Amino acid sequence: MNYKKYVRQYFMPPVKCMKWAEKEYVEKAPIWCSVDLRDGNQALVIPMSLEQKIEFFKLLVKIGFKEIEVGFPAASETEYEFLRALIEQNLIPEDVTIQVLTQAREHIIRKTFEAVKGAPRAIIHVYNSTSLSQREQVFRKSKEEIRKIAVDGAALLKKLADETDGNFLFEYSPESFTGTEPEYALEVCNAVLDVWKPTPDQKAIINLPVTVEHSMPHVYASQVEYMCDNLNYRENVIVSLHPHNDRGCGVADSELGLLAGADRIEGTLFGNGERTGNVDIITLAMNMYAQGVDPELDFSDMPGICEKYEKFTGMNVDPRSPYSGSLVFAAFSGSHQDAIAKGMHWIEEKDPDHWTVPYLPIDPRDVGRSYDANVIRINSQSGKGGVGYILETKYGLNLPPKMREAMGYAAKAVSDHTHKELHPDEIFELFKETFENVKKPLDIQKVHFQQNGHITTQVTSSFEGRVITTEADGNGRLDAVSNALKKAYDMQYTLVSYTEHALEMSTSSKAIAYVGIQKPDGSLSWGAGVDSDIIRASIDALVTAINNR
Repeated sequence: MNYKKYVRQYFMPPVKCMKWAEKEYVEKAPIWCSVDLRDGNQALVIPMSLEQKIEFFKLLVKIGFKEIEVGFPAASETEYEFLRALIEQNLIPEDVTIQVLTQAREHIIRKTFEAVKGAPRAIIHVYNSTSLSQREQVFRKSKEEIRKIAVDGAALLKKLADETDGNFLFEYSPESFTGTEPEYALEVCNAVLDVWKPTPDQKAIINLPVTVEHSMPHVYASQVEYMCDNLNYRENVIVSLHPHNDRGCGVADSELGLLAGADRIEGTLFGNGERTGNVDIITLAMNMYAQGVDPELDFSDMPGICEKYEKFTGMNVDPRSPYSGSLVFAAFSGSHQDAIAKGMHWIEEKDPDHWTVPYLPIDPRDVGRSYDANVIRINSQSGKGGVGYILETKYGLNLPPKMREAMGYAAKAVSDHTHKELHPDEIFELFKETFENVKKPLDIQKVHFQQNGHITTQVTSSFEGRVITTEADGNGRLDAVSNALKKAYDMQYTLVSYTEHALEMSTSSKAIAYVGIQKPDGSLSWGAGVDSDIIRASIDALVTAINNR
């Protein structure tokens, strides 16, 4: 790996541009433009069909996008047909603007205007490459010649817009902006703006694409700030960003670019796009949401959006994709689970105005996820907190703290042995098999009580097939039964824990009792009993604890 063959291919602004660094967070949602149907579609191994594109367009509208780039109609018959279908079938809502892309070449621009006839409102996005490498290697043209391509394209857009019925906005991109000298990019953009002469009622869009990521995000922020500070007609110009993700910094480029003065973002759902992809609008929007800023996009049904996206594109949403992946809220670690469970209890008790649960930057329910299926996940790395939380919230079992620990070890052992995750129903079944009404080797057939200032009991029990009837006293019914069993079988243990509660989440006619006993070596053994008679439930719990010794 010969690193010496590479050099930095970006250019810093000629003056210091660092005002963006004084800002703390993105204060408001930008104008969002989805390019899923153009940039995203052209990156697919098998591009979407007409029907899939129409359904994807409807999904984008439902999410809340007001600007949607629908294709490059002059370059593809399929994209031309899709655009015409949207227009002729009246599928474009009144508050949605479609966007089409065209190179700054006359015949392509003319065909583009033919394609958008009848659209209620359209952005015509024209571009040409301006970077040093493109000028030298691809076009072999001077700066003046490249600037003329942009100016001529801008003039033709203005001319055809005047001659064509419709409501048109103009957008210009100095493609490969990040490999272009900022002073030269500014010169070209201002030349385009001087042709369009944008007004408050007819603004123009200057798009600054990260066609290829060449730098760290702060460099891009400085480049964007330089452009924002020096563009002509700035008050009538919408500065747009179109970051790609070659260095894995698309989201950071976008956020710092917005701090630097940009007004608009072009991106895709889940970051689909050529090479390493475009900026992921879901992550950008949800980052704002997580800091109390309205992103003005609706991702409340994230599982449904993921399902449709995968169906339309043939792509897969990575399980760790921020906010949208199936595992992004999952906690397998015991300490994480314990903190989340305690945080959830705190939220329920205090009912605060703001969300502050440890390890969960947002409430998973806000994006259609659930706690039992998506948050607390049990495997061999899990602990008492997660297991206890699932049993409590899903099945109404409020285990004593030390019993939660024992149940946690039982779940870890099964997961470790089977090498798989345990689902909530499996955890519940494991609890019942291990701790509930276990009747071997000890079982109790009959119990009679008498009360004469103290409790006397007669217990008929069996141990490995041998039946014994024993009498004993106690300071309560459970204590008396315990004393009878110790007497019958010379057992050595101390009753150290007893709790009970109604099974509200199953049936109100039953209760559950939990019993913990301490053996001579100091270790604890646990049992639970379920019955409509709380005395019988507590006796069953004691028997189970003894059987689990």
